[in-house]
This record gives sequence, structure tokens and C-alpha cells, in this order.
Amino acid sequence: MEGNTAKINLEQYRIGVTLKDGSSILFRPIRKDDEGRLIDFVSRLSPNSVYLRFHRAMDRLSREQAQQLCNVDYENTFALTAVHGEGEEEKIVAVGRYARLENSDAADVAFTVEDKYQGKGIGTRLLEQLAQIARSKGIRRFEGLILGQNREMIKLLHDSGFQVEQELEQGIYHMVMNIAPTPLVAESYANREKAAALAALRVFLKPSSIAVIGASRRTGTIGNQLFHNLLLRGFPGPVYPVNPNAAVVASVKAYPSILEIPGEVDLALVVVPADLVQSMVEQCGRKGVRGIVVISAGFGESGGAGAEKQKQLLEVTRRYGMRMVGPNCMGVINTDPEVNLNATFAPVFPPPGNIAMCSQSGALGLAILEYAKSLNLGLSSFISIGNRADVSNNDLIQYWEDDPATKIILLYLESFGDPREFGRVARRVAAAKPIVVVKSGRTAAGKRAAASHTGALASAEVASEALFRQAGIIRVDTLEELFDVANLLSHQPIPRGRRVAVLTNGGGPGIMTADACSSRGLELPLLSEKTVSRLKKILPRGAALTNPVDMTAEAGKDEYRKVLKIFLEEDYIDIVIVIFIPPIANRPEEVARAIREMAPAFRRQGKTVVASFLGARGISWELGSKEEGYIPSFIFPEATATVLAKACEYGDWVKKPKGTIPRLEDTNKEKVEEIIQKALSSTPGRPIWLEASATLELLQHYGIRTAPSRLAVTVGQAALAAREIGFPVAIKLLSRTITHKTEVGGVKVNLKSESEVEQAFLELREHLSRLGRAAEMQGVIVQKMVPSGIEVIVGVTQDPSFGPLLMFGLGGIYAELFKDVAFRLHPLTDIDSQEMVRSVKTYELLKGWRGSPPSDISSLEKLLCRVSALIEDHPRIAELDLNPVIVQEEGKGYQVVDARILIG
Repeated sequence: MEGNTAKINLEQYRIGVTLKDGSSILFRPIRKDDEGRLIDFVSRLSPNSVYLRFHRAMDRLSREQAQQLCNVDYENTFALTAVHGEGEEEKIVAVGRYARLENSDAADVAFTVEDKYQGKGIGTRLLEQLAQIARSKGIRRFEGLILGQNREMIKLLHDSGFQVEQELEQGIYHMVMNIAPTPLVAESYANREKAAALAALRVFLKPSSIAVIGASRRTGTIGNQLFHNLLLRGFPGPVYPVNPNAAVVASVKAYPSILEIPGEVDLALVVVPADLVQSMVEQCGRKGVRGIVVISAGFGESGGAGAEKQKQLLEVTRRYGMRMVGPNCMGVINTDPEVNLNATFAPVFPPPGNIAMCSQSGALGLAILEYAKSLNLGLSSFISIGNRADVSNNDLIQYWEDDPATKIILLYLESFGDPREFGRVARRVAAAKPIVVVKSGRTAAGKRAAASHTGALASAEVASEALFRQAGIIRVDTLEELFDVANLLSHQPIPRGRRVAVLTNGGGPGIMTADACSSRGLELPLLSEKTVSRLKKILPRGAALTNPVDMTAEAGKDEYRKVLKIFLEEDYIDIVIVIFIPPIANRPEEVARAIREMAPAFRRQGKTVVASFLGARGISWELGSKEEGYIPSFIFPEATATVLAKACEYGDWVKKPKGTIPRLEDTNKEKVEEIIQKALSSTPGRPIWLEASATLELLQHYGIRTAPSRLAVTVGQAALAAREIGFPVAIKLLSRTITHKTEVGGVKVNLKSESEVEQAFLELREHLSRLGRAAEMQGVIVQKMVPSGIEVIVGVTQDPSFGPLLMFGLGGIYAELFKDVAFRLHPLTDIDSQEMVRSVKTYELLKGWRGSPPSDISSLEKLLCRVSALIEDHPRIAELDLNPVIVQEEGKGYQVVDARILIG
């Protein structure tokens, strides 16, 4: 056992989790030196908890029993502990363990939580983690004997989402739990994560009391500005300055240590040198603080020792059940008048509004707050998460999902923490509240080498774009666009369609706006005869009665009001862009008032109105009010069109069906797993390419159609294979080292006789000899010639952060040249597969180009879903290329002509 244990990296099982009350706790594997802690743990249990766990009364755990319980091999036996405290103060507060039943894929399981910590969800979290660990060890079921009166444990198992069967005999339940992840398990987990995030974030955005560790008397310091801001805004709870070198800070009694503060402290802001942060946070833990905001820098952002320092800091917070924002952050703001929290060092406090924002950059946060204020945009809350060591974008999005003060969510991202979790959460939240993201780092410094077409075409940026698209996130390129989109969505309804009417008093700006809209996918419909007739009655003779409607410089408030009323009544208009260039004769404020008066009527009908007015930008009282609603104003036509296009894309995503993941009944998971396992056992190297025969067999077990093929090592075998398959045939080089066969002349097509096959085989071998690569030829694949059709590519690559990434597009030898491809993150819904096929230029060929018959598009969509199912069931597939896939006429399906699969 000692030898096995030494080979296991126990750090991978060390994890901090958030509980349903918002606190956190550290899970770690049990160790042999935990004997004393385990004895102490059992001694603190109530008699009832002891009886429910051990099914008998027991005064204490003996040393021998403790040794036995601590002695696990981390494979067939495993115990996970929940610990609280640091160093000598560390104590075990909960244990979950399993022990594999002999010669079985089942394990006996048991949980115990100290009475004081019950009701927080620790048992449920232990079950989640143990199930994940057990699955990785080949365990499929948990079993256990539970006393009938142990209602809490029975409820815990049923609420987990796992499939549970129970049988009662003589007051004891025999529980059997299938620990396979299912949609219900995922839903239960998501609900727990959301509840935990809501509870945790309340500590930061609605604290009852605050301590500022590092509050300073010196003006111009962060500690001084931070403390000053809290007092200036009138935070309603007590604010305690902590400074060992000052008796008073800003006329408030200071304390040398947080431990000496007489009252409870909900939230602590830490503004001390990096080397002192950990000791200050440990004191916060002993004080019972629930949340920490670490403003100090010098951690993960500095790399090396700083990253290790951040890791240790996070462990301290988890050991004491605290959550942390930062380090290296600017702080938090909540503009709710009942909270008035400015826990930042920013000199700007934004007005209240319905926009929530998270910035990963602290320095940029200062500029963001200044910019928002200049546009008169109000925020509900603002959080700078810095290095996001603990509290992340995912937590914030889930909090804002249920925050009645928040309508729009803005994110500035430099990197993702857990992209898969982010995508899952964002997809749910974006269905109700727009999420607008600007992400830096779009360009890659280099491109990774890849052995497949899919790997070569994929990139981190491609994966990010796929995530944003599938989750319904509005991605913008600049901070300026971020606030322009927020400006629109905060004050106007989401466009119900793309049909735009432009109203202007100057021809040039109107034409530029029309061009900008058209180039961004918006429509400018022709005005109906009825509309034109009505316009003629109210506009001067020189007015242009097309779309844009140019009323000329003579137009004043009455003309604007009347034309807007006509546009309001026309069903074929979804969006109105109002342009006003102030001439000398007209009074701009009167025109603004006329536009403003029409705003409520447009809002009631769900129509979107934006303006380009007097060069004004943002929100102005002249173009609305809090009661009537505001009309956003943009300076240039390009900005107006870009913002509207982004909003329309989001509106389309909200309205479209979300799709379902098809369930396939005709797959053979067991056979495919055998193929993979056989390949892995044949060589110690990793990763490995599957042999051609294994690749074809694997695909067939998932209902993926391949062209009839045979492997041949000799000339005679090739001729015989061709005769058996039936002419005409193609032969293709079989090689473990030559990836792209066409580059070495490794494909010979349309061979109509055995002699032609033999000649082609010999020519190929001779050609490789001349290249000095004859040894790389293992033989050939003889394949039935496939009827002509459109060549496409279907592929998969594993992104290290985002997971499986699926690709579809133009195939054949030009796949990497033209790069006409679309990517989506796994898993694919039926709607995802339809969108992938329709999003590439090759789709025009598939529909039938210039008289050619349409291809079998529905079979391609099903192929994509089958590939997604294959990756779901067999995650060891690292890369997959089906190229080319020949798509034939409608109703005739497709055939995979060439395939490669890399196993990791």
C-alpha cells in the first residue's frame, strides 16, 4: 500500500467548495497522521450522530479504529475529509469514504458531518466529489446501510440527482446509487452552485459591517481613499479601521488588530503589503469574518513566488470558511440607496442604474467608472475581481441573475477560469438578461503544431467565439462598444426584428447610416405606398420619401413628431434611427422634446428608437427622463449600426429554440471502448493514432457511414481487395507517420482493373523510395470509389481549457487553405448542428449552386450529432478528422472517405 500511495498525486483531490450558506470549506484526502484529528472529530459528535453513523453507541474511537479508518489506498478505498482551521488548529469536521466491494464495480459508502456543521450542505458536496473520484477508479455504484430514522441522509441521497434504489428490512434501508452523471445530476448540481453563489455574494454586496485592514491617515494612499469612500457614501453599518500605528483614522477609533474589534465583522478589506496579507487573513478567519476583499497586489499576476503565495492565501480562506475577492483588485460597489457601498479606492461613485459590471482589471476599473459616469449610465453594482483566485465571473453572473436591480450584465475578461462552467451558467442567464463581454487577448502569439486539419484550424480565439455564440453572449471588440451596447439595452427594448427606418434632416448622414446598417446585416425596407402618401402630406416638396427619409434642413419639431407617429404605426418597421443635425433656423431643444415625447409610445409597442442628436453621446435629459425612458444617442452612424446589429443578434438568439441533444439508440459503446483499450495496451506511447482498420470499425459502431475499404500490405493483397470490393477503386497510402497523403502522391483514384491497382501500388512504393521514405509505407487502403458530391470536413480537437471543439466546413485538400469552417463547443444540440452547416460559405454549394442538385444536408446534421455523441461517450478521443466526407444528393446520404482518430 505504501508503494501505491507514493505514486498518487493527492493534491488533485484537494479542493475548496462553496456551501449553501455562502461559506467555503476545504476538502482533502485523509492521511495517516489524521488519527488524532479523527478521534477528536468523533468525540465531538453527539450520541445520536455516532449512533446513526456506526449503528451503535460508542464513547470514543479507539486508536486502532482510527488507524484503520485512516489507512486507505486511494484507489479501492478512499476517504475525503472536510477541514477547518490552520496548522495546530486544523480539525476534521466531516468525512466521506468509500470501500470497493470485492471483485465488483460497486463500493460501500458512508458520510459523517459534525453536528455544528450540519445543514450547510457539506454531506452533499462530499458525495459529489466522492462520486467523481470513484468513477475515475471504475466504480459505478455506491451502496450503504442506513438506519430508518436517519432521514437527513436518505434525503441527501435522493436530492443528489443520482438514481437511487432502496429496500427496507428490519428498520434498515439498503441503498443502491448509480453514480453515473445524468441531466438530473447536472441540474441538481447547478441549483446548488447557484444557491451557494447567491449566499456568498451577499456578504460582499450587502455586508452588515466592514473592517479596513490597512486603513491609513495619510492622504493619497489606497488605505486612506478606501476608508474615506466608505464613510463618504454613508454606508449604514459600522466601519472599523485596523491600523496598529494609529489610534484614530478619519475621526474613527482604530484597532491594532481585527481580533480586538468588539463587534462582529462581516467583510474585511485588506490593503497591506503582500507579505503581510496571509497573516491578516488568518486573523480574519479566527475572528469569524465571512468575506475578504484583497486589494493588495504581488500575487498570481507577478508569477513564480507570487503565484505560490496566492495559492497559500486561497487555502487559508477555505480552511476558515471564507470567500475572497481578489487579490490585486479594486474592490466592490453597490449603488443601492439602502447599502451605499463604495469599497473601492476610486474617486468616482456611479449613479444608480440597472447595469452590473465585473472587471478583471483593477486599473481599468478606474477608467471604466469614469467613462460610465461621463455617459450618464447608472450601475447597480460593480466588482473588480483581479486575479479571481476565488470569487469568479460565474459566481457574479449567478448573483446578478436574481438581482432585481440588474437588467444588463457587463464583463471585461482577460481570461476564463472554467470556460465550460462559464458557458453553462451564461447560457441560462443570457436567456433572461443580456450579457455583454469584451475579452482581451484575441490574437495568439503563436499557433500550436497540430497533426490534424481540425487541430490546425482551431485556436483559443475560435473556442472563445464558439462559447460566446452558443451561450448567447454579446461579444464586443472595445470598451467603447461595451458601453454603447449597454446604453441601448439599458434604455430600449431588444429589437423585435432587423427592419430599420432612418429619419434625418440631412441627406449625407442618412446615407452613411443606411450604408452602415446594410453592411452589418440590418434591413432598410422600402416604404409602402400608404406610408409615402402620408409623408407627402406633412413634408416639404424637396423631401426624399425613400428610406432614409430626408426631411431637409427645414424640418422642425412638428415634422419629427408627425413622421415618428407614422413610423410607430407601421408594422413593417422594427427600429427607428433619428438623426438631427442642428441648422441655424431650428431650436434643438424643441426637436429633442418632440422626439422624447414619442419615446413612451414606441416603448409600449416594443419598437427600438436610437438617435444621433447634436453630437451627443450616452444619455441626456433632453432625450428622455427616468419616468419616460431615455433614447440613447450615438455620434457616428457606424456606432449606431454596430450596436443595433449586436442587439438584433442577441434578440434572434433569445427567440430561437434552444434545441435538444439527440439520444442515439444504435451505438455500441462497449465495442468502441474495447477498440480504444486494445490500442492503448499495444504501445506505451501517448497519444497514439488508431490503425486504419480500427478507425473504420470504431466509426461504424456509431452509425457513421464509411466507404467500403480493405487493408492491403502486398501488391497481391491489393488486387484481391479491389476485386472483392468491386471496381472502380482508389488506393491510399497507409502510414503511421505521413499525415497528409496527397503531399507525397499517396492517393491513386479511379482504378478500373486489377492490373491498374497493381501498377498504382508499385508506382507509389517507388515514388516513396525516391523520396527516401519507403520505410514509412505500411501498405495501402483499397477503397470503393464514391459517387461524386460536395467534399466537407467534420472534426474534433480537444482544447485544454474549453474541452472538445467540433468543426464543420469545406473539406478535401483545401480545408486549411480556404478555412471555410465553423466551430462549436461540445455537446451539440440539433439546433447547433443545423447552425454549423448553415454558417459556412460551403452551405451555398450544399443547397444547390447554379442548377446543381441539393445535397443531403439533414444527413450531415445527423453526422455532427453522432460525432458529438462519440466524444461524449469516449473522452479519450483527443482528435478526429473525417476528411473528406462526400455529401451526395438529397436522400442519398454521405460517405466518409478518409478518417483519422488520435487517442490520448
